[in-house]
Amino acid sequence: MFRGFRAEFLVVLFFAATGLAQTPEATLSVQLDKPLHSVSPMLYGLMTEEINYSYDGGIYAEMVRNRTFQDRGSSGTAHWDLVEMGNADVTMTVDTAAGPSEALTRSLRLDITQADPANQAGARNEGFWGMAVRPNTTYKALFYAKANSSGVGPVTVALENDNSGAALATATSEPLTADWKRYEVTLSTGKMNASVQNHLRLTVGHPGKVWLSLVSLFPPTYKDRENGNRIDIMEMLAAMHPTFLRLPGGNYLEGDTIEERFDWKATIGALLDRPTHRSPWNYQSSDGLGLLEFLEWTEDLKIEPVLAVYAGYSLKGAHVPPGPGLTTYVDEALDEIEFTTGDATSTKWGAVRAKLGHPAPFPLHYVEIGNEDWFDRSGSYEGRYAQFYKAIKAKYPQLRLIATEPLKLMKPDVQDDHYYKRADDFFRFVKHYDDVDRNGPKIFVGEWATREGSPTTNLGAALGDAAWMTSMERNSDLIIMASYAPLFVNVNPGGMQWEANLIGYDAMSSYSSPSYYAQAMFAEYLGNEVPTSTLSGGGPRFFYSVTRDTAKGMVYLKLVNANSTAQSVKIDFSGASTIAGTGRLVTLSGANPAETNTISVPTRIVPVKTELKGAASSFSHTVPGYAVQVLEISTK
Repeated sequence: MFRGFRAEFLVVLFFAATGLAQTPEATLSVQLDKPLHSVSPMLYGLMTEEINYSYDGGIYAEMVRNRTFQDRGSSGTAHWDLVEMGNADVTMTVDTAAGPSEALTRSLRLDITQADPANQAGARNEGFWGMAVRPNTTYKALFYAKANSSGVGPVTVALENDNSGAALATATSEPLTADWKRYEVTLSTGKMNASVQNHLRLTVGHPGKVWLSLVSLFPPTYKDRENGNRIDIMEMLAAMHPTFLRLPGGNYLEGDTIEERFDWKATIGALLDRPTHRSPWNYQSSDGLGLLEFLEWTEDLKIEPVLAVYAGYSLKGAHVPPGPGLTTYVDEALDEIEFTTGDATSTKWGAVRAKLGHPAPFPLHYVEIGNEDWFDRSGSYEGRYAQFYKAIKAKYPQLRLIATEPLKLMKPDVQDDHYYKRADDFFRFVKHYDDVDRNGPKIFVGEWATREGSPTTNLGAALGDAAWMTSMERNSDLIIMASYAPLFVNVNPGGMQWEANLIGYDAMSSYSSPSYYAQAMFAEYLGNEVPTSTLSGGGPRFFYSVTRDTAKGMVYLKLVNANSTAQSVKIDFSGASTIAGTGRLVTLSGANPAETNTISVPTRIVPVKTELKGAASSFSHTVPGYAVQVLEISTK
């Protein structure tokens, strides 16, 4: 008896040490012929805003930082430095009264007292923590400039290495004149090593005064969009299989003050006519990503916009009460919807959109009125929402309108709920919507995240996210859309204002967090209906969802094991004539919840696809500890 006990004890120790110890087997029963409800076709989407250098210094491909000289550093002009080659002599100041347009009234003034073609003078820009320069690549530079004398000559534009000083690509503009003009050059690199330690240099070879503004440099962009987005980040978003983009963002929509809201009319048209504005996260937004660029972003990913309109409340408490004063902002929203959806020939703002190069309207089904208006202590939101609702529905009755807080006097079409929790909180929260009244408004989980890990999430956060997504799928008759936030973070020192993000990057490269992969897995393997199912047994941190694609005859079973030990589950299917003996198994797992991906080790935790063997009407399957799995099974 003692020997037997000792042997069993050693076996337990062995399984625990190797991570193969298991909790008691669970039983999952799925009735494929008894659907509960449909899955929302827009369940998983994207939410983004200007935080963590998400736009400037992030997805927006502009390489020049502080291109319109709005930012001010502690010792002069932020992110710009003098260039004095040889015996050249120059000083620089920001001229607040000399700009190339009514919108851009500032410029960099260079007072050059000594320069010649061999000893040039000017300024250089450091970029967003450097400039990524690659071999055999063409970059497009533009700037606006004028001089006090035609004798100043042309501007030499160069991409230059920080360390060696070597010019990686050089071009020369037309000679400067006394009037503001736009100058464009292309910079083409040859054979070289890719590097982020580079800067942009603009110099002249003669004395005089030179004014520069809107200095811009773009690499190749996604789908070759002018003024477009970074290729690598857009490809990552496409791989998430989203269905919508909530734009232009949450707090970014409101601004700290009414004057700093996202004023969409100031973000369309030529860059020269965009005045820029301060974001709520204490840096200047170039507004290079304006309303049309957001809409083109959705077009490039073949998804829909979910348009959020400013509703008269800003973050530091200023609000416009319902009534005549709010009408201006209601009209702005109506114009914004018309710009998005209006006919190019019969509507004013549709014609404006067409003039800007996009005659076709964009699809739009959802409009959100404000953002997180539960912070408005005045209690004015319900009245403000009602005023927007009445005006928008009168002109666009087909649109579904989203409220940002629960309403007492009226039922909105959709209600936006936000959740930021730790993994253990989400584990306890997964039944939150199971018994919610289905006669109330539909739910948009417009912002949510498991907040663990920095700057991007770790495996523990991915487990919390996956557990929560099983709940949203089971309740996808009620929850029609969901979007994680924040989406992006620049991982350089000073680039982050909010921890636990989905995608990290620097100027050169980008990477995906474990949570990103969990999101991508859930969105890629998603059916159109939820069958009846029950789970008995299983550990305290074991979660599941099951959906069926009726057209393809596929079942997608998601299993989340947030325990350290493996979990065996017996899976019983009924209501299908046959179950294929093989299928696909996708596994995201790691050794420890703290394990994660980084900019230097980007693929430590990634999904692994293998063949699923032994699938049948009844079979057993084991989920490793700390794992998210998708079982793709064919049925007939």
